[in-house]
Amino acid sequence: MPLDPQLQAMRDQRERDGATPLYAMTLEAAREADLAAIKAGGGTPEPVHEVTDHWIDGPGGELQVRVYRPSGDRPLPVLVYFFGGGWVLGAIDTADGICRTLANSAGCLVVVPGYRLAPEHPFPASIEDCYAAVRWVADHAAELGADPDRIAVGGDSAGGNLAAATTLIAREAGDLTLVGQLLVYPNTDQLADDESMRANGDPYLFNHHSVAWYRKHYLIDPDDAENPLASPLRAESLKGLPPALVITAEYDPLRDQGERYAKRLADDAVPVTLARYDGMAHGFFAMAGAVDEARVALAQAAAQLRAWFTS
Repeated sequence: MPLDPQLQAMRDQRERDGATPLYAMTLEAAREADLAAIKAGGGTPEPVHEVTDHWIDGPGGELQVRVYRPSGDRPLPVLVYFFGGGWVLGAIDTADGICRTLANSAGCLVVVPGYRLAPEHPFPASIEDCYAAVRWVADHAAELGADPDRIAVGGDSAGGNLAAATTLIAREAGDLTLVGQLLVYPNTDQLADDESMRANGDPYLFNHHSVAWYRKHYLIDPDDAENPLASPLRAESLKGLPPALVITAEYDPLRDQGERYAKRLADDAVPVTLARYDGMAHGFFAMAGAVDEARVALAQAAAQLRAWFTS
């Protein structure tokens, strides 16, 4: 179907404004522009019962972790959510609107680590930080008012990649059971060369040039593209991973690799729901203030989280 009219209007406005793609900016300018665009598209953030910041011992030093609490009830299930931004852009505030909505709608704590970014901290620094945050939640569940037996992970774009990688680490460690993984248009194959990657080159939308720019900064050693923690689709087996909801967008260079990952999960007997949002482009999940389908997708994600937490 055609690009959604709300997204089309946003895309056309960027063209009229002569907007510079993020990948053509300096890192500092791209980080500022990315956060500003997400705040503009996210609308008014929902109030939650409590938001607290913690600083924990991370693999690379002090690591900030933010906790969104929807109510005073204890213990609550937990979603550890990883923000998007191609491992290069983004911050805890990038996911603020998403996390507030999911905390309220799913009735869970949402925990967001401020993981280290590339190119200052290339692969695998971000994954190490994300897994450390999940372990911290499990180890400090009592003081957080969290249920250590009901922890899910999730994220959008690069955050979806980090969530998938985290489940691979947890499976190998064998000491942490996750109840689900929410993967929103995730990067799953750093070497993907498929129809959706080739077809999406519009400079006023996230495109294949964006993907290449992020990868260049993230993977200092090109051989790391084969590593399953960078490309979960290249893992030898996905058996034993937690149930998944994979959300993809029609006009997204990452669409096909996300959908191939969902098929691999199903082939390896992992319960998975795949939801392609037709007419949508990469990034729509964070646009609840401007795009109706973003609210639909957030509601689907919250419903799936509730199902995982009550099963």
